[in-house]
Amino acid sequence: MLSFLKTSPDGGSWFARLRDGLAKTRTQLGGRLAGLFGASRALDESFYEELEAALITADVGVAASAHLLGELRRRARQEGISDPARLKVALEAALRELLEPIAVPLEVESHRPFVIMLAGVNGSGKTTSIGKLAHYFQSRGKSVLLAAGDTFRAAAREQLIAWGERNNVAVITQQAGDAAAVIYDAVHAAVARGTDVVLADTAGRLPTQLHLMEEIKKVKRVIAKALPGAPHEVLLVLDANTGQNALAQVRAFDDALGVTGLVLTKLDGTAKGGVIAAIAHVRSYSSRERPIPVRFVGIGEGLDDLRPFNAGEFVAALFD
Repeated sequence: MLSFLKTSPDGGSWFARLRDGLAKTRTQLGGRLAGLFGASRALDESFYEELEAALITADVGVAASAHLLGELRRRARQEGISDPARLKVALEAALRELLEPIAVPLEVESHRPFVIMLAGVNGSGKTTSIGKLAHYFQSRGKSVLLAAGDTFRAAAREQLIAWGERNNVAVITQQAGDAAAVIYDAVHAAVARGTDVVLADTAGRLPTQLHLMEEIKKVKRVIAKALPGAPHEVLLVLDANTGQNALAQVRAFDDALGVTGLVLTKLDGTAKGGVIAAIAHVRSYSSRERPIPVRFVGIGEGLDDLRPFNAGEFVAALFD
């Protein structure tokens, strides 16, 4: 097994689950690539057109696909690549290089408490991701407190309380009141208790719901009043099933909040895993030239099914 897959004692099992999670994307992409890279044919214009179609079908996106094709043509010229098998290796390398700049782990050592605000549309897996993140940070010796800031849905509050019980983590909640008030209380409680990490849930909303986007801006401002400098991380949770729509969500939420990291969920239920390449290719959000890191990817419902994004693992699982 490749060295980057041995980063933890259970790295092999995680890689196997990631590979299984990407099965639909791999089948959709790999099925078409097998005919291209497994055949003895010239690397002519028709070859590159078929390759571009395969990438776009896997939701890599037009811009990112064009970038990868340009990189492949360059490498083919420079390295004298003339057979499809060698070009497949070059494609894996080019995709890995595209993804590596956004594979930046989330470090929470800089502040105590380290306040993480989570946002996303309804159904993205936000509340479930909070429960898994609580487990992730606990497994690394961090104390965690949850803030049930989705006050629009009683079910979301109940779900977060259930995750708190499952992880033996305190949950700050209110039967009534707005999200900002709940999270304000949670931050003050974390300061008083010396908690390491605060995970603040917020109500799901569509980017077109302008009044709700204004409300979430207010939540962020109130967090800053409760603890100057917070939130220290604004995570946007994206459902991989949304494909290219994820890019529009990133732009809208970044405009409102200044997103600092992404969580890509439900990779196990989609043939659109290639969207992560489209995310990596976008370098400009809200007029700020910067890639937004993908902090975590999720592949299932288990507590351990959310892990830091690793570009090498992802590409290996996609092509293996």
